[in-house]
Amino acid sequence: MRQYKQLLLANKAWAAEIIEESADFFQRQLVGQNPEFLWIGCSDSRVGPEQMTMTPPGNMFIHRNIANLVKDDDTNLMSVLQYAVDVLGVRHIIICGHYACGGIRATLDGGTTGPVDDWLSTARCVLHDHADEIDAQPDREQKVNRLVEVNVRDQLVRLARTKTIQGRSRVGKKCCSTAGSTTSATG
Repeated sequence: MRQYKQLLLANKAWAAEIIEESADFFQRQLVGQNPEFLWIGCSDSRVGPEQMTMTPPGNMFIHRNIANLVKDDDTNLMSVLQYAVDVLGVRHIIICGHYACGGIRATLDGGTTGPVDDWLSTARCVLHDHADEIDAQPDREQKVNRLVEVNVRDQLVRLARTKTIQGRSRVGKKCCSTAGSTTSATG
């Protein structure tokens, strides 16, 4: 069976199971969302936020990009952040990186071109800022994983400097708590 057909069948089975467990589930979802969390994570297909956290629908607003970068010129992320903070009133923002990240590995290895190369410029700045610490790691895997960790920390700093977060601080409103984490991409 073609994989896309399997996805469609799995979706139908999931919907039927949900309705069997809770007949009004989809009606409740139409009322709106009230998530407590904004998750900014990597696009890696091995790192599914809802699956990793066992979060039910409606509890997490999600933005994903290669290497979980916070770039103030990324209109997509900035609109997600603004909507999450100003409209949804999220209470917590999580930036989650993961070990063995392909974007971080590409940052270390170089050789990227086109949009991916442009995108990774922010990660290359993190690498440059922490070069001594990264270079001190004993092997390539540990270099990648340490860059994953310092990248999460630096993205939290970048997040704190965004207009949305700064604007909430200026008007005296507590925005939300922020946290960084790293996880294994394979378990």
